[in-house]
Amino acid sequence: MDRRRQRESVWIQCVALLCLFDWSAAQISYAVSEEVDKGTFVGNLAKDLNLNVHELESRGLRIVSGNSKMYFEANLKTGILYVNERIDREELCPNTIKCSLNIEAILSHPVLLHRIGVNILDINDNTPSFVEKSHTFNISESSTPGERYMLPIANDADTGSNSVKSYKLSPNEHFSVDVQSDGEQSLSAELVLQKALDREIQPVIQLTLTAVDGGKPPRSGTLLIVLNVIDVNDNSPVFSKPLYKARVYENARFGTNILTLTATDLDESVNGEIVYSFLKRGNLDPSNMFAINSDTGEITVKGNLDHEDSPAFEIRVQAMDRGHSPRSAHGKVLVDVIDVNDNAPEILVASLMSPVKEDAEIGTVVALVTVTDKDSSKNGITNCKLPGSVPFKLKSNYKNYYSLVVDGHLDRESASRYNITITATDEGTPPLSSTSVITVHVSDVNDNAPHFSEPIINIYVKENSPVGDVIKTIFAFDPDSDENAKVTYSLLDKSVSILSSVNINSDTGDIVCLQSFNYEEIQTFHFKAQATDSGIPPLSSNVTVNVFILDENDNRPAILAPYSELGSVNNENIPYSAEAGYFVAKIRAVDSDSGYNALLSYHISEPKGTNLFRIGTSTGELRTKRRMSDNDLKTHPLVVLVSDNGEPSLI
Repeated sequence: MDRRRQRESVWIQCVALLCLFDWSAAQISYAVSEEVDKGTFVGNLAKDLNLNVHELESRGLRIVSGNSKMYFEANLKTGILYVNERIDREELCPNTIKCSLNIEAILSHPVLLHRIGVNILDINDNTPSFVEKSHTFNISESSTPGERYMLPIANDADTGSNSVKSYKLSPNEHFSVDVQSDGEQSLSAELVLQKALDREIQPVIQLTLTAVDGGKPPRSGTLLIVLNVIDVNDNSPVFSKPLYKARVYENARFGTNILTLTATDLDESVNGEIVYSFLKRGNLDPSNMFAINSDTGEITVKGNLDHEDSPAFEIRVQAMDRGHSPRSAHGKVLVDVIDVNDNAPEILVASLMSPVKEDAEIGTVVALVTVTDKDSSKNGITNCKLPGSVPFKLKSNYKNYYSLVVDGHLDRESASRYNITITATDEGTPPLSSTSVITVHVSDVNDNAPHFSEPIINIYVKENSPVGDVIKTIFAFDPDSDENAKVTYSLLDKSVSILSSVNINSDTGDIVCLQSFNYEEIQTFHFKAQATDSGIPPLSSNVTVNVFILDENDNRPAILAPYSELGSVNNENIPYSAEAGYFVAKIRAVDSDSGYNALLSYHISEPKGTNLFRIGTSTGELRTKRRMSDNDLKTHPLVVLVSDNGEPSLI
């Protein structure tokens, strides 16, 4: 079943392409007999389509058909169309005179479609046969020469000259057979009485009826005819019409009257009383669908009528009297079954492009849609549309074949999938409709460059940080998918100073320092980094990276002259009468660090009990705390300590 659906899908695709692309308006016709061997030559496609046989394979020649079997295939080396499956015309086209298969030859590069009709020729592979092995007639001995009796017909699945063409009756002195043509395909045979019967001489006559078809050689089938010769009743019923016609809706209820037969018999009593009945002919049994009142001749609906299965019925009827030797007449009733809108449209969707690229042009074919309705006339005429707002539309191609095409801008990043509802409505009263949903996936193209969240990235790095530390991981987002969204990172600046300072991991975006930075030598530098996707062609974007070196407390304070020499002793003289706050000296120091690491504090390191001097912790100014007394020493050694405010503090 899956294989059949695949073939139906391919056939539908090709019929849609008939109107979407270049196609051949003229149909090529071939003929081939049924039951031929696989590989049998059908036609030379390369020659008849005026194609170069060397291009068939490169242009992707293929044969598609709407049937469940691939009856034909093409040889891409020679361009020959040959039989691929056994063909049984009777199975393929039952009860039809002409049998034809329509196929398409498709070239893909560029797309070109040719319609090909293959007539399936009948061979005489079926023998005529009768439904019954024997058939019995009760014929009155008073029957006059010339009276006719309807004979059963033989069935033959073959058509044309291979169908039943004649009936023959075994040699006898009483009866002959009269063969009449009911049309191109149908024969009727009647048994004709040639010589009066005598029941006392021969009460039962057995004859052989042979049906012969027109094949070469002919085939035949036989039926045993048993004739019981009975007495009297010399008038046969007569129908009021040789042909009755009636019309009935296919949704008619059981018991609905169609028509009433009328037949008369000139005899009296039981010989004039008529009984109506159906005649079963071949495989058609009217009693399956209709009932007949044997007394009144009223024909009513008995079964479920379906115009799509049987648009008309040809019924043979009989009027027989009730005489001891009943006589009968035969008539024909033609019943036309009128269609009502009882079948909703059927939608078959075949996907051609899944997924469809987001940069697909307007008019790009996405899928093929076929709508069928088993009803006839307006009830079978359908209209197809897409409700809602989607960037697609239905394009009518050929009869009930449509193409679903792109009708607007697609953006996978906004909508990666569409569930499209297709509605088909017929023109019946009331109209019937059906829906089908097709899911269209949108595939990515590289239409988005990687995007950094900010145009400038600031990085703060402590000086003396170890070589190889990851100081920052940058990230760029790409809304595309798969390879189109795979981002790699690189340095745009190729200067020696930058290349010797930092490196970037192309896969992770990790920025690694290649040296230990010294704040006292460099406080900041910048470079540009680039993010590039893996699409074809690749897209990229840049970002500026500023690197700020953070100071570490790695430098001790340095005292300036004249107190700068380590271990040196400097003398300062003050008058004995100096008041409190007298300026003695100013200690100056510097620190190569910055910020708090360079914020200095001055302190006096002195023996306990000495409280004559003080120093400004932030200014370094040495002053007296009080007036000198007689008990104070004349010389005061002072040690001044200078420390920064780093963590830890350095002296």
